[in-house]
Amino acid sequence: MQALRSMQYNLGAAIAGLLLSGSAGAAEVQFIKATTGGRSGAVQRAEPPPAAALPADFKPLFDYPVRDTCVCLGPDGTYYLTGTTGHPTWWNTNEGIRVWKSKDLKTWEPLGLVWSFAKDVTWQKPKGNHQAIWAPELHYFKGTFWFAYCVNYGGTGILRSKSGKAEGPYEDVKPDGPLTSEIDASLFADEDGRVYFVWQNGKIARLKDDLSGLAEAPRHLKPANANHVGFEGVFLTKINGRYQLICAKINKHGKDSIYDCMAASADALYGPYGNAYLAVPHGGHNMLFKDAQGHWWSTFFGNDPQAPFRERPAILPIHVNAVGNIEMGR
Repeated sequence: MQALRSMQYNLGAAIAGLLLSGSAGAAEVQFIKATTGGRSGAVQRAEPPPAAALPADFKPLFDYPVRDTCVCLGPDGTYYLTGTTGHPTWWNTNEGIRVWKSKDLKTWEPLGLVWSFAKDVTWQKPKGNHQAIWAPELHYFKGTFWFAYCVNYGGTGILRSKSGKAEGPYEDVKPDGPLTSEIDASLFADEDGRVYFVWQNGKIARLKDDLSGLAEAPRHLKPANANHVGFEGVFLTKINGRYQLICAKINKHGKDSIYDCMAASADALYGPYGNAYLAVPHGGHNMLFKDAQGHWWSTFFGNDPQAPFRERPAILPIHVNAVGNIEMGR
């Protein structure tokens, strides 16, 4: 989160340099911020291959402003939903992390703030007028719940539930400072029990056993056809024995700039990864989760004006096709 401010920018030189070079580095996170409501990105020179259209009856799960939606299935069959909250000040400040719960993915009950700046802050002190938690992700493994999170001025961290419950209370595994710089943190627990920290645009490193720090030098997972899958909002999981890497990227669709979910997959964790492709249109900064029946879903929130709705939590069914690519629908 996985960046964007509501400001005016002089984009001429940035556009020219980026499009001429075809690169997507630091300049990309300074580009077209107004389009994304403050979370920047670069527009690709060519339009991506078309993906299936979103369902005609696609609607939010409930009417509350949420970005970067995340859903986690708990051990008791309860689903927990979180994401960036605090509209309309969330680009600068918010209260912390909110969670909702559901037994059926349809009716959601708010649990309120489970971590707040007012009660739980450690290193996440204000910087100027900025103090917000962006893109919190909730995960369950090692017998408890964990949040991967970032602050809006750059810096990532992990929270551990001391009670084993989604509502906490939570403690920071590294209270003296961020695990990494940059934004958009995620966790991936592989089948061998190792847990990896994933952030920004595909950076990854194995964590120490207690998740208190990185156990190895970071690497950057890249697709075969680009410098990265997307510029922010990274998420990694494993479906049917294949690693699925997704990121957010702004693509050009005709005259529109769309905040899409791009994906690439690999047989091995560190790759090589195949070509990046459009997986979920308008679906940038999503994540994938498996329900209690073994079906896979993508989260959604709607960033760009062309999305069917904006800044509301939603989910849609997905599957992995015969060639290992993510497709919407069952």
